[in-house]
Amino acid sequence: MKSTSPSSTARPSVLADPATVSPYAASGLHSNAPDPAIAGPRDAAVADSEAVTSGVLGIAPPGGDLDEDDEAAATASVEASPIRAQVPNEWAGHRLDKVLARLFTEYSRSRLQDWLEAGRVEIDGRVAGKRDTPIEGATIVVRPTLGADQQAFRPEPVSLEVVFENDALAVIDKPAGLVVHPGAGNWSGTLLNGLLHRYGDAAAALPRAGIVHRLDKDTSGLIVVARTLQAQTDLVRQLQARTVKRQYLALVWGKPPSHGTIDAPIGRDSRDRLRMAVVEGQAGKPARTHFETVAYGAWRGRPVAALRCDLETGRTHQIRVHCRHIGHPLLGDTLYMRGLPGAGAASPIARQALHAWRLALQDPVSGETVHWTSALPDDIVSAADASDLSLPPLGDLR
Repeated sequence: MKSTSPSSTARPSVLADPATVSPYAASGLHSNAPDPAIAGPRDAAVADSEAVTSGVLGIAPPGGDLDEDDEAAATASVEASPIRAQVPNEWAGHRLDKVLARLFTEYSRSRLQDWLEAGRVEIDGRVAGKRDTPIEGATIVVRPTLGADQQAFRPEPVSLEVVFENDALAVIDKPAGLVVHPGAGNWSGTLLNGLLHRYGDAAAALPRAGIVHRLDKDTSGLIVVARTLQAQTDLVRQLQARTVKRQYLALVWGKPPSHGTIDAPIGRDSRDRLRMAVVEGQAGKPARTHFETVAYGAWRGRPVAALRCDLETGRTHQIRVHCRHIGHPLLGDTLYMRGLPGAGAASPIARQALHAWRLALQDPVSGETVHWTSALPDDIVSAADASDLSLPPLGDLR
């Protein structure tokens, strides 16, 4: 289930021929060439529906398939544990309200502004104003208030498959169906509740119990959590620097090219707030996914393929959105099959066929590069078998 070793050099990826894109595609692969500075597939600070998080334990975005930027409405408030962050070089000298928006991305600007105006933000122990310009290394402390729903978070004996843990971090193999952190409609039974139960006061003292990124509810695979504030700070730094490597296996409809790069900005779908979409202009954030097709098959006469996906950027639902965009939506992904031919047809799997099978990062204490792998879950193996997909050994996918 797990292993550790030095990471290998990533293989370069090139753009696929747009002519090979399935008729499902909205507008095909973008035709601009890969950035020459990129030597190969790189993972992003956040993947798919994952986010770098640095907030108070109690305030979290909604669970399931909702975006991390959404927040549950607070109907009452109480004091919450303070949250802290150090100002990095690139934001030194900027106005505090802008720095807060960059360092605490899980909160809306209006919520941060309210706390700032209420005197709930400090710089190096001094109550701060929005026009303050913190220096590099300054410690910012925010003292949030929590809404009534957010006060309900508590330890729960959630079953967790811990594939590795030391004093600094733990790696969890998340099953499909497990929400990472509480939110609207998912206030209990989450990974966060399980971490509070397993690690007790040590987890409760950390922002979001040590969670630094997330996977969608119905995406399975590896997720790393911090066990100390020092480790959490370091892991967030690695995620922001895009040095954390995560690889996914996806089963998709159609016959995609042998390999390619999908370069298409992602933002909120203006017609459906549950979904993200490829959008142009300021509404979209840059997003790039590298993929390699590792097997072709068919299910009930419909072409099916298996992709190894590497993320260069990390946007909400990135792999799911990009695969739909090029006309090859994931098997079982009812959210992103909407509006496409065959949307109501049967599928060999009951959830989106996406598994985070490999995770590599630097140990926050030793600095050593370590990696872990996760075996494919039974439902993805069964779907692949039913689709005559001859999947290579996971070790050959790197």
